[in-house]
Amino acid sequence: MRAYTIALIAATATLGIAACTQESEAPTEPVEQVETAPMDHSGPAVGEAIPANFLTRDTSGAERSLGDLSGENGLVLVFNRSADWCSYCQGQMVDLRAIQGDLEQRGYTLATLSYDAPDLLADFAQREDIEYEMLSDEGSVMIDAFDLRDPQYGPESFANGVPRPAILVIGTDGVVQAKMVETDYRIRPEPADIVAAVDAL
Repeated sequence: MRAYTIALIAATATLGIAACTQESEAPTEPVEQVETAPMDHSGPAVGEAIPANFLTRDTSGAERSLGDLSGENGLVLVFNRSADWCSYCQGQMVDLRAIQGDLEQRGYTLATLSYDAPDLLADFAQREDIEYEMLSDEGSVMIDAFDLRDPQYGPESFANGVPRPAILVIGTDGVVQAKMVETDYRIRPEPADIVAAVDAL
């Protein structure tokens, strides 16, 4: 397979956002200045291996590794900020339902990863009829291991520990085959762009 990298920047078409009901006590979108400088935290490069200790929890709280998440050819792993308070992430998660089958036909499973707790992800998945894996990284251990923590949110922010919006296509050997990372959390690739990246491998 040949490596294929897509760098999506502010000029990229924005994702249509689906409105999602939020709990009244849920925090609102943090008001922060969006970073436009070159990224220091953009994760492993195409051709590099992901962290060998990759381990997350699914919506039931069970531990999941790359080996038991991957399809025949690998895993499409979507890092997002929160299914609880990030409307951009909520819209993306809902829209990703449309390509789950397309990716499976190509031998790749689909999963999202955020710092949300498993029970929160389970509620969102049930409410939005999501069948792909939604993975929990409470404490942002894997987010940090992938070097994807968004540095603009400090310890005082409830968004501290969220990743940059990123999509990694990972082979069964743990090597990154394609990558999309954003500096602006409001910009997400269209689901069809993800399928196109897989097709270009």
